[in-house]
Amino acid sequence: MYRLLKEKVEGCGLRVKPSEGRKPKIGGGPAGGKQGMADALAEMTKRSAYFQQIEEDVKKHAKSIKEIKAAINSFQTKDMTELVKFHKYVEQHLEKLTDETQVLARFEGFPTKKLETLRAAAALHLKLEEITTQLEKWKVMPPLDQHLSKVESYFNKIKGEIDALERSKDEESKRFRSNNIDFDSNILVRTKELMVDVSSNCMEVALKEWREAKEAESAESGKIGDGQLKTSENMLWRAFQLAYRVYSFAGGQDERADILSKELAREIEMIARVSITNSKQ
Repeated sequence: MYRLLKEKVEGCGLRVKPSEGRKPKIGGGPAGGKQGMADALAEMTKRSAYFQQIEEDVKKHAKSIKEIKAAINSFQTKDMTELVKFHKYVEQHLEKLTDETQVLARFEGFPTKKLETLRAAAALHLKLEEITTQLEKWKVMPPLDQHLSKVESYFNKIKGEIDALERSKDEESKRFRSNNIDFDSNILVRTKELMVDVSSNCMEVALKEWREAKEAESAESGKIGDGQLKTSENMLWRAFQLAYRVYSFAGGQDERADILSKELAREIEMIARVSITNSKQ
């Protein structure tokens, strides 16, 4: 009977494919397979020392994190000292966490964006405070050629940073205010004023050295050579160039800087006239 049936099937042109060796489709298994994989991953996660530590942090620091959450949500200030103090308080607690992002994600509604804004505002103020402190303690002493290059280099550095801050100031202020932080931008003004002071000190020393060099030359004391005189001339010009750049950067200058820059300009003009006269002889 089997042979007859086989002959009829083959006679109709049908081909029976063997069932052996067929590969199952990926993902075509029962739903229970997917659930089993999820359960296995969950179990592996539980056993991971890293995630165990995160869970321990969640339990151990839950009280302090909830307190920080409430404090950040309610925090508002115009006082930069208070801002820095509060930022320090927050960081002292969060630095204890194994993975801040993972732990805080377990606390629904934690103000992550405000935390980021708080950090940005505090970092900006501390950066500007560091600059003002550096400028306040900067001493310009003769000989000027040993100090002027350092002043120029530092000015180039802070000018780039502050120009960038000026460009983003409105946007950043808006961001800070939306999180109840009224950033005190007067520190930017203070930074510019201090840079004017340092520049004025450079002009003052340059003029002093130049006058001393001229006196030594006119007295023919032999205490100064042509090379040293040229160095003093060069310092006048460099100090004047720096003063002009600082003037442009600060958007103006005080009375002292104005007087010194005019004195410097007169000396430079006099040197130029003498040089032209000598070249014609």
